[in-house]
Amino acid sequence: MGRVNFGGVIKRVCLDYVPEVEVGDYTIVHVGFALSKIDPESAEKTLDLFRQMGVLEEELAGEDEALARAAAASPSNCPGGRCSS
Repeated sequence: MGRVNFGGVIKRVCLDYVPEVEVGDYTIVHVGFALSKIDPESAEKTLDLFRQMGVLEEELAGEDEALARAAAASPSNCPGGRCSS
């Protein structure tokens, strides 16, 4: 296990798939697993795009913030997720 900095949010991540990763490296992480190491230029471009799209704030929200967003969101037109076509 290791710690990864996601724009100021530190999360524990499994590094088993990328044992070559060192402090300061960039990785692609999915559901708590670092999947690959990427070069700094590609990482910065991707992070910049995510910032522009507002994706980072949504993905890195804490549990309380995520719950507050969900509560404020428009209710589903499909109660229970079961809409008939």
